[in-house]
Amino acid sequence: MSDPQRPFTLTPGAPDSPVLLHVPHGSRHIPQHVRKGITLDDAALERELDHITDAHTAELAAAAAQMAPVAPWCFVNNLSRLVVDPERFPDEREEMLAVGMGAVYTRTTHREPLRPPEDDPTPLLEAYFHPYATAMTEAVEARIAAAGRAVIVDVHSYPTEPLPYELHGTGPRPPVCLGTDPFHTPPELLAAAESAFGDRFGHDGIGHDTPFAGTYVPLRHYGSDRRVTALMIEIRRDTYMTEPGGPAGPGLKTLAEAVAGLVASVVPR
Repeated sequence: MSDPQRPFTLTPGAPDSPVLLHVPHGSRHIPQHVRKGITLDDAALERELDHITDAHTAELAAAAAQMAPVAPWCFVNNLSRLVVDPERFPDEREEMLAVGMGAVYTRTTHREPLRPPEDDPTPLLEAYFHPYATAMTEAVEARIAAAGRAVIVDVHSYPTEPLPYELHGTGPRPPVCLGTDPFHTPPELLAAAESAFGDRFGHDGIGHDTPFAGTYVPLRHYGSDRRVTALMIEIRRDTYMTEPGGPAGPGLKTLAEAVAGLVASVVPR
């Protein structure tokens, strides 16, 4: 599914499926010309990638797509979020600017320098952020045209122990966190996810908007188009992999089954 020669990949699902599995943070790939602007040495950069990457989430989405009775579409970022983070606001609306982690990061997960603060983020935004946003918007609009609606399922993971960059790291860290938006996450979508993951982790293992909240919706649709619904799935990494940055374990299959179950409930056969 991932192709580092392309910034992102859209893998088709069933022609009439409204579901778009979105994997924005699963890659470690940094183009060499972007690497030159990062001040960490190679060993430190590898450690940072271990912490910041949502490892194996692309494989998780691909497995879930194969299991689902009606295959969803999959939009995967093939570049590390250290290039640009496509899920940030590109302006002062982004609260993570407070820790140097807006659309273009200047600080690491441990709040250490990543790029010189005086660097102009504009070239990276123009080369990577805006084309990604345009492509994701077009993918959503294509689902609306084909199915009359679009359902974005945002696939993420997070570390068992909070990292220094987290603004809300003191709250509960359940095995599965469901991130919601008051406009774009209808009760029935949240209930479908609670059922799909609760069957496998128990309902006590499911949290809402802790330690991460919200979900991704293209800005063209954000807060205005109810045909676009969305939910973020944040999976605690110890449920499926060795931390930080290690191999996946058998929990990955269980999670893929849960995501496939969610997709099936959203798109009944």
